[in-house]
Amino acid sequence: MKEYDFYIVPTPIGNLGDMTFRAIETLKSVDIIACEDMRVTQKLLNHFDIKTKCISYHKFNEKERVEQMLSFLRDGKKIALVSDAGTPLFCDPGAVIVKELRKNGFSVTSLAGANAAATFLSQISRDDEDFFFKGFLPKSRQQIENLLRKYRGTDIVFYESPNRLLSTLETISSCRQNPCIAVGRELTKVFEEIVVDECDKVIEHFKTNILKGEIVAVVFRDKADREEIDTEEKIAALQAKGFKAKEIAAILSALYGLNKNEVYKNIIKN
Repeated sequence: MKEYDFYIVPTPIGNLGDMTFRAIETLKSVDIIACEDMRVTQKLLNHFDIKTKCISYHKFNEKERVEQMLSFLRDGKKIALVSDAGTPLFCDPGAVIVKELRKNGFSVTSLAGANAAATFLSQISRDDEDFFFKGFLPKSRQQIENLLRKYRGTDIVFYESPNRLLSTLETISSCRQNPCIAVGRELTKVFEEIVVDECDKVIEHFKTNILKGEIVAVVFRDKADREEIDTEEKIAALQAKGFKAKEIAAILSALYGLNKNEVYKNIIKN
């Protein structure tokens, strides 16, 4: 098996049984594990009898850790990066060091493994594969409303904290006129729960149920708004300006949240 300088290693989002054999072997074989919270990671390492040395690497010390890790790698050491749960670089630290590693010619690979968004979406029935992943929503109500308007024709997937969920759902309901949404919490754990319903009904549900753990949600596309967009007219207008099919598809996708592939197929079909 090929060896790399730097390994991005996903860890379970709740159920330790989801840890892969390759992830365990990688964490045992590297010289250093860079982790978001050493206390959280140590529990995982103890469970799998992994004795590898750890150093902290989180969003507050990313930049200052870069030179140290580059120095380790220049000395021939192998490093693995983990976050508290899930896959690093998905709403977790890692982007800064990976950019520097590639710039300095070090080899990087990522192991397959747990990801909250993928785990959630695999349990939700959607019209097609197209979706927009935001990560954590912005804190401002106006920013959330702007996001919902921009992507009204696309499923929006996002993470949220328990203490903000109800207020976020109320903002979504007022902006989208009570859309259909899905909310998942405690994924892979004993009290896993996924609720799919109109936004107001989901709000009522969680008002009477204790909210704990990590939360993933999707706001399903607003079909009514999507139908109101006169796609043919906009395509014709852009064609008249000299834009090509791929350019038109990209423009309408960015402006109205339309599926870029669907728009492109519609253009070349006609």
